[in-house]
Amino acid sequence: MNAQEWITDFSKAKNIAKEENKVIILVFQGSDWCAPCIKLDKEVWSTDIFKQHATENYVMLQADFPRKRKNGLSKEQSKANALLADKYNPQGFFPFVVVLDTTGKVLGKESYKKVGAEGFIKIIDGFKG
Repeated sequence: MNAQEWITDFSKAKNIAKEENKVIILVFQGSDWCAPCIKLDKEVWSTDIFKQHATENYVMLQADFPRKRKNGLSKEQSKANALLADKYNPQGFFPFVVVLDTTGKVLGKESYKKVGAEGFIKIIDGFKG
């Protein structure tokens, strides 16, 4: 899954999840300042094994909170991400991974763990019940 395959629209993610019977993986990250977020991206999201599994099982939804102006998001996207954070990440943890069903109900939550892609897949799939 390349960066362009991350969805940034919650409604769109829910629709795809319903159509394809997948869970939504909502990832809160600070892509340009949060070291554990960058590690999670490198060790899990960017790996071939995760990308392959995600394509078949997950809808990847990203809520990014960059700090550098050059990485700034549109006002609309910043607002949408803030609304997601209010609902699913009120403590403001980064990185923070929330597994949701097709209606947006929380199935599980996780942070950065040094378990690699396969370990992370096991954790996420464990939430699906």
